Amino acid sequence: MSPRILVLYHSSHGSVKAMAHDIADAVLAAGAEPLLRTFVARASDDIEVTLADLQHCDGLAFGSPTRFGMMAYQAKQFWESTSELWLKGALIDKPAVVFTSSSSMHGGNEATLLNLSLPLLHHGMLLLGVPYDTPELSSTQSGGTPYGASHVAGLNNSSDLTKEERAICRAVGKRLVTIARKLK
Repeated sequence: MSPRILVLYHSSHGSVKAMAHDIADAVLAAGAEPLLRTFVARASDDIEVTLADLQHCDGLAFGSPTRFGMMAYQAKQFWESTSELWLKGALIDKPAVVFTSSSSMHGGNEATLLNLSLPLLHHGMLLLGVPYDTPELSSTQSGGTPYGASHVAGLNNSSDLTKEERAICRAVGKRLVTIARKLK
């Protein structure tokens, strides 16, 4: 049975959604089932996440735009509703990756990636970074860190990902499936 990978995101201007779709494409290409979910449905193709989606996934990719070095409140609000899963240990040992987007190079991407990691670690999830065998991590002039995939949207909030940002998104999606498959 193929791993089910929940790609969970919030996107205000489309950048994080574009990243989520690249990650989901990589999950599918790696032979797993991607479940694209969001905290707040804004478009007709958006599906809101449920606690059951989170409980029954085999791996998680979690993304949010940068808000002063932290996740968007919509994401935080959702995580604050997951105590039931925490009490049951429902997410323990599930692999996870994080991703984000900011308006500037120094807009808090790395701080946000670390902030996104905190509820996952509290739930006992296994946090995966981006290893340096991903060549684009060393060549990017925009987004991408060892902590997770990132995008620099610029002051015009462009959701157009660079080729390096897209490659890093695909690399984390593929790695997430690889680890989820090993753990399943």
